[in-house]
Amino acid sequence: MTHWFHRNPLKATAPVSFNLYGVASSPAANKICNDLRTARARLLDMFTDATCTPEIMKKSSDEYFSLIQAFILPLDGTTQENKLRFIQNFKWTDTLQGNITSAQQDAVFELVSMAFNVAIWYSKFASRLAGKENITEEEAKDVHKSLKIAAGIFKTLKETHIPRLITPAEKGRDLEPRVIDTYIVQSQAEAQEDHTLNTLDPECSSKWKKYLQLKQHFYMAYAHCYHGQTLLAGDKCGEAIRSLQEAEKFYSRAEALCKEYRQMKGPGSTAKPSEQLFFKKLGTFIKNTLEKCQRENSFIYFHKVPAEAPALELKASYGLAEPTPFELPPLSAQCTPEVYATFDLTKGPKEDKAKAKHDEEIKPVKEPDLKPQKDTGCVVS
Repeated sequence: MTHWFHRNPLKATAPVSFNLYGVASSPAANKICNDLRTARARLLDMFTDATCTPEIMKKSSDEYFSLIQAFILPLDGTTQENKLRFIQNFKWTDTLQGNITSAQQDAVFELVSMAFNVAIWYSKFASRLAGKENITEEEAKDVHKSLKIAAGIFKTLKETHIPRLITPAEKGRDLEPRVIDTYIVQSQAEAQEDHTLNTLDPECSSKWKKYLQLKQHFYMAYAHCYHGQTLLAGDKCGEAIRSLQEAEKFYSRAEALCKEYRQMKGPGSTAKPSEQLFFKKLGTFIKNTLEKCQRENSFIYFHKVPAEAPALELKASYGLAEPTPFELPPLSAQCTPEVYATFDLTKGPKEDKAKAKHDEEIKPVKEPDLKPQKDTGCVVS
């Protein structure tokens, strides 16, 4: 199932030294800066570590987020902005924009960008786990859980943290509402995410949109096929034939969209749904069931086939899977008001020796090349 999923690439980022020479005027303040640098590098490594588990990701991300909040939360007993919030510059790419970077001298921008990547990681972990041969019930639950965690992170970023940014996101960037809305809904339910992409720049979103369109047609073929089975079981053979003809039409369009999708250029991995056994089995099942209905209608039912396809019952008694609420970890114990007071902005940071490296072009994240597992013909439900 790995190649059923389209996943956009991870965000890339420039290194950050947190070398606040002069400003960090105490050993404890310097230790926070050193720990931030180490925790950030460790978390970035986890994004591309094929052995990383959700437990390891949670531990690594919590460690970094507990420290970076020392640059965000008010620690002087007042409601004023944290004096360290705008002292460090951060540079990130976007999942749909290639190597084009966004830079803000704002710790909140760093928080939302890193958390965004954590959510992307959970969606990719779910994809990899779903691609295993003979996936167990517990692993299937982990897939579902990971997608809910991803949705919860995206949702919390959109509602709570992104509105705090001084500089709003540009159109087509990850933190722009239409993009993050699509990520939220895709993580919640892969059958309902298409419409949020319609107004985005086709150059950066057309491949992703094509993928969602082919999935929509596949699921519609699935729905009409099994609706036809239900109608036949209720001795409504004419309607069953028409429903299966509709399934055949949607399936043919899904096949065509698969070819179009694979030929398109754009960010993200290229899914290969038409090569999956479950995709091929649906086409065969529609064909065989339609032929069966036509045979039975010709010598048993003699029903007229309606011009319009029977309507599907679309009012479900259940809703989308609720996103798992995302909460930042508590502030690190070492980030006390006393230590915060030893950060002296009047001295100003000295020249950062690593500044030259920061100005280099950000290279895309080299993600692990995981070979797809043999497909077992699992059923999409």
